[in-house]
Amino acid sequence: MALNRSELVAAVAEKSGNSQAAVNGVLDSVFEVFTEQVSKGEKVTIPGWLAVERTKRAARTGRNPQTGETIQIPEGYSVKLSAGSKLKAAATGK
Repeated sequence: MALNRSELVAAVAEKSGNSQAAVNGVLDSVFEVFTEQVSKGEKVTIPGWLAVERTKRAARTGRNPQTGETIQIPEGYSVKLSAGSKLKAAATGK
């Protein structure tokens, strides 16, 4: 089962003793900082938990699935999220 944003905000508010509005504001700010830094090409790291970075994709040749025609896909950017050691340990149950 997945945890959506409102459920995450409610859970963090309960654990931290803060209001949901305060937690929601902090979460908005965290994602805003992630967006600003990643758009600049900088890596955001929370040691032990996760790392977020922009990666560059090279131009490549693709294929239109409807017609089979070869197309050129231009270079672009993507985002890579990497789990840290604490998150990996939690996922494996250790």
